[in-house]
Amino acid sequence: MAIQSAVKRIEGVLAPVVTPFRPDLSPDPDRFVRHCRWLLRNGCAGLAVFGTNSEANSLSVEEKLELLDALVTGGVAAAALMPGTGHCALSDSVRMTREAVRLGCSGVLMLPPFYYKGVSDDGLYRYFAEVIERVGDDRLRLYLYHIPPVSNVPITLELIERLLARYPGVVAGAKDSSGDWNNTRSMLDRFKDRAFDVFAGSEVFLLENLRHGGKGCITATGNVNPAAIGQVFRDWRGPDAERLQAGISATRKIVQTVPMIPALKAIVAHFGNDAQWRAVRPPLVELTAGEGAGLIRDLKAAGFSMPGLG
Repeated sequence: MAIQSAVKRIEGVLAPVVTPFRPDLSPDPDRFVRHCRWLLRNGCAGLAVFGTNSEANSLSVEEKLELLDALVTGGVAAAALMPGTGHCALSDSVRMTREAVRLGCSGVLMLPPFYYKGVSDDGLYRYFAEVIERVGDDRLRLYLYHIPPVSNVPITLELIERLLARYPGVVAGAKDSSGDWNNTRSMLDRFKDRAFDVFAGSEVFLLENLRHGGKGCITATGNVNPAAIGQVFRDWRGPDAERLQAGISATRKIVQTVPMIPALKAIVAHFGNDAQWRAVRPPLVELTAGEGAGLIRDLKAAGFSMPGLG
């Protein structure tokens, strides 16, 4: 695979790309590449592969590296990728991060090590610092992944301050999936004069994030609604911004009436006419027939479509 030099930071809408599985539950690189290419053609500025909605923590490091290889060899520019590389094991995070940098990915999105709860900022600082030092490459752009509803390990403003002081330029930003706009606003205000890019973890906060200096969103429903979300990013200063924001928030509200990951896969399966997309890895389960039918019915009633999929 070709190694690229340092690239411009991504701004805009990124999707934590859902991972397709074959009937034996092994990852399906062909479907994965096709979906990633569709996303980039239809409104996504980048792809946060191996995120929460990618079932990343149900994938091995080897499986992720194979999918990353498939993307680059399949014509997806590494500069469009912000892979999730955070693991509980320090060595796994280093290995994934080093490979992402080697390929020329625009950045990496890094969870804190989340198994042990109640850990101190000192411990988290040491963890992120060890990854940065062991990778040892100035091209690294590390985005911190704050998702306390899932990880139960928060990334505090004070921790960010310490990391920025020691690794300016390398620590490039954060995804705030706290679901708390006040936290996102605090992050934006605290680091507004620093080279620190803040992405909202849901398109529900996209317009407000942009108005306060944020760089976009990394959002689950970017997998299925990239064009409309991308339009908010492009036109957020325009007279229709509030109406456009209301539209994408309404779609999000429909999708999250059922469990998000199987919902996204059911939508891709339906609009792409490919039932295999419904597959999830245990312990997740697919939507029931009734849940899936109701979801598709409500989306169609709202005028939702995914043109060109499949």
